[in-house]
Amino acid sequence: MDTRNSEKIFSYLEKIHARFELISAELSVSETVHQQKKFRELSKELFLLRPLEGKYHQLKKLLRRLREAESMLTAADEKEMTDLVQEELTILNQEKDVLIREVEILMVSDRGEDSRNAFLEIRAGAGGDEASLFAADLLRMYTRVAERKKWQAEIISTTISGIGGIKEVILYVKGTEVNKFLKFESGVHRVQRVPATEASGRIHTSTVTVAVLPEVEDVEVDFNPKDIRIDTYAASGPGGQHVNKTESAIRVTHFPTGIVVTCQDEKSQHKNKDKALKVMKARLFEHEKIKQNESIASSRKSQVGSGERSEKIRTYNFPQSRVTDHRVDGRNFNIGLIIDGDLDDLVAELSESHVRSLIEQKIKSILA
Repeated sequence: MDTRNSEKIFSYLEKIHARFELISAELSVSETVHQQKKFRELSKELFLLRPLEGKYHQLKKLLRRLREAESMLTAADEKEMTDLVQEELTILNQEKDVLIREVEILMVSDRGEDSRNAFLEIRAGAGGDEASLFAADLLRMYTRVAERKKWQAEIISTTISGIGGIKEVILYVKGTEVNKFLKFESGVHRVQRVPATEASGRIHTSTVTVAVLPEVEDVEVDFNPKDIRIDTYAASGPGGQHVNKTESAIRVTHFPTGIVVTCQDEKSQHKNKDKALKVMKARLFEHEKIKQNESIASSRKSQVGSGERSEKIRTYNFPQSRVTDHRVDGRNFNIGLIIDGDLDDLVAELSESHVRSLIEQKIKSILA
C-alpha cells in the first residue's frame, strides 16, 4: 500500500472523527434535544459516520504501533532482534493494507441509501404482448427475490394487458438493505425466446424497463400540499363489482414537476391515496437528486432509457438457457436460477465492480 495513500486516507478519517465529535457534543445539548427535526437529522448522520469513526481509532492505533516498530528496527543492533522486528513490521503492514481496504469500501458505501426500502417500477417496452408477458415474469422474479431474502413485497399498482401480461406494475419491497441489492436492476431488460403466441417457433426479442426508486421519509422531501392535486375515479380491471362501482382509484399530480402517480389496486380509497403519495415522494426525491447532479447514476431517465431494444443492461436468452448482464465481462448466468430469484452471484459481481470503480474515483480525489 502506497504510504502517501495511507496518509491521505488517515487525514480523511481525522476529518470524519472531528465531525463525529462535533455532532456528539451537539446532541448532548438540551436545546438540540428539543428540536426534533434537527435532533433526528444529527442522530442519523452520527449513525452513518460511526463505522468510519471506529476505523479511525483502529488505524490510529495501528499506525502508532508501526512507528514504534520502525523506531525499534533503527535502534536494533543484533540480527536476531532485527529479524523479529522486521517480522512484526511485515504483519503490521499487512494488517494496515486490510484496514485501508475496509476504510475505502466504507468511504464509497452509502448506508443511508443502501438501507432504504424500494419501489420497483416495471413497464413493458418494445415487443407488444410478449413484452407484457415478460414484465409479468420479472414481477414474479422480484417477488421470489423478496421471498428468498425474507423481505416483504407488496404490489402498489398494476395495469394488466389483454392476454394476462403486465403493461405496468409498481412493487414495494421492504426489508434489510433492499436498495443495496436491487439498485443494480435499474435499466432495460431484454428477452429472447419463442413466445407462447408464436405458432411458427420464431425467436422474438422484446424489452421491459425497470426503475428502482428508494423509499424516502417525509422530512427528506419538500412536499407542499398546495403543489398537488388528488383526483378520484372508478377503478377498472380485476376487483369485482365493488372496485368498479366506487371511486376508489387515486391519481396524484404534482404541478411543479408534472409527475403523475395512480393507484387503484386497493378497494379502499384511503389506502390507494397513502400508497400513491408514498410513490410520489420517492419520485420527487429522485427528481431532486437529478436536479442536484444531472449526471447522477440513479437518474430515472438513464435507468430506463426509452425501452428500445439496443438500450439494455441484461439479456435473458431462453433458447440458450443463459442470462448475460452486459455490465459483467466474460460470464453468463443460469437463466433458471435467475428467473427463480437467485440473483446473489450476479449482484455480488455488479457490487464489486461498482465499489472498485467508486474507490478509484475517491482515491484520485483524495490524492489530488
